[in-house]
Amino acid sequence: MSTVAEQHGEQRGEHDAAAGEGESALEIAGLQAWYGESHILHGVDLTVKRGEVVTLLGRNGAGRTTTLRAIMGLTGRRTGSIRIGARETIHMPTYRIAHCGVGYCPEERGIFASLSCEENLLLPPEIGTKSGAKGMSLDEIYSMFPNLTERRHSQGTRLSGGEQQMLAVARILRTGANLLLLDEISEGLAPVIVQTLARMIVTLKSRGYTIVMVEQNFRFAAPLADRFYVMEHGRIVERFGIAELEGKMPVLHDLLGV
Repeated sequence: MSTVAEQHGEQRGEHDAAAGEGESALEIAGLQAWYGESHILHGVDLTVKRGEVVTLLGRNGAGRTTTLRAIMGLTGRRTGSIRIGARETIHMPTYRIAHCGVGYCPEERGIFASLSCEENLLLPPEIGTKSGAKGMSLDEIYSMFPNLTERRHSQGTRLSGGEQQMLAVARILRTGANLLLLDEISEGLAPVIVQTLARMIVTLKSRGYTIVMVEQNFRFAAPLADRFYVMEHGRIVERFGIAELEGKMPVLHDLLGV
């Protein structure tokens, strides 16, 4: 992980100097969300600047995945405010939220088993964001994920867990989304695949993508993130930047056991 951390570290000084400045890609204020009668989120507030990597930390059931799903309009009732760029999206249906330039990679991946790797990549439409961003070409995808080049004609059922995860992320990059919501992309994967995903995040950040990650793997997330939000019982209980990480480790140990 040290190589990835060093690559990301080269960008940090410049980013830290600009902390708090720049346009927001995502602003959430007073977000409440329900699944049926179950009240899951209790007034979540967070801000993500364009080009940042932000990680949501917390134990299972803290509300991290629900936060991502609420951003995409995939929960039940939602109240509060979710602004993507300058657009209020709290009352938008999911397909319109996607057209604001948002790509969501859920934990379950959703690979079409009967289609080949390349057919999965060709399936998503370009969402035509207001910025005019274009989705990555197949050549760009295969350059970033050489494993998928080798498996381009293999059916989804024949891909390993790591290859399926790469494919799930790659499909989002094909759409032209520039705000990526990634849910536990490193979970259960071999270290060599986790390294590949870490390099991907460093590359995407260098290209100006904005990334919000839910991660249980703190060793994976810590070298990559610019800022951290810690959730507990559907609320944000801690927030801090990378420069504060070392001083926050005792708190993280208490909250997360890391």
